[in-house]
Amino acid sequence: MTFLVDYNLDGYALVFLGILAKGGWLELICVRFVTFREAGLLMDSSDRILWRFAQANQMIVLTANRNMKGEDSLEKVMREENTTDSFPVVTIGDLERLDEFDYREQCVDRLIEIVLDIENYMGVGRLFIP
Repeated sequence: MTFLVDYNLDGYALVFLGILAKGGWLELICVRFVTFREAGLLMDSSDRILWRFAQANQMIVLTANRNMKGEDSLEKVMREENTTDSFPVVTIGDLERLDEFDYREQCVDRLIEIVLDIENYMGVGRLFIP
């Protein structure tokens, strides 16, 4: 499973990958974290562009700060374009707590759960973790 990592989480993607590797998960499941830069997206890409790119490439968006304001807000886009086949958007509930080891581990645990059970998360829209 590939996660498209919002620009504000770039550094944390490496931390999450390290936690997955340390726990032996990367030997059991395929997880990739792709940054905006690696995907060829601009840092200020609209939420609509982000959503459509992720869906077209079968990616789960991992974010912490996409809002509900404006015509192209992520919430509005999901309400307009989400289908039962859409990959979810995973939102870190509290960005500031990612500095806490236990919180990061809880987030990774939820990411594993989502990957292992992705068919039950298709079409749900947004998931807040941990």
